[in-house]
Amino acid sequence: MKCPFCGYEESKVIDSRSTEDNLAIRRRRECLKCSKRYTTYEKIEDIPILVIKKDSSREYFDKSKIINGLIKACQKRPVSRKQVEEITDDIEKQLSNQMLTEIKSDYIGELIMDRLKFIDEVSYVRFASVYRQFKDINTFMEEIKNLMSDK
Repeated sequence: MKCPFCGYEESKVIDSRSTEDNLAIRRRRECLKCSKRYTTYEKIEDIPILVIKKDSSREYFDKSKIINGLIKACQKRPVSRKQVEEITDDIEKQLSNQMLTEIKSDYIGELIMDRLKFIDEVSYVRFASVYRQFKDINTFMEEIKNLMSDK
């Protein structure tokens, strides 16, 4: 690590602690040449995940897309923002833990619906209707029957 003041490459760590979100380590360092102090952060390198969409195009995984889709599905329903973020965080962790570089959007949609089913059935059907692109009322009814039989 180069000193930001003099460019010397050697320093000693004075203090080390986790950040508030526990996603990084904050280190207070002192340059061994000029004795000035500075802060560095150490975090785990994320492996970018590519999402394979239905049209076979690929784009980087974007957590905010899941949040936005869930917020729309849960609008005017008794689902808190915290629950939406918990679902999203759980899915992001699950995808990261699988160590895959490419994941189909279908798989992500199924993960979302699996969690939403147990939180709010109306939000589940709303999400499913957009995700599965229901074409008519019969498709809606089939999904509701499947939901009822799962209970």
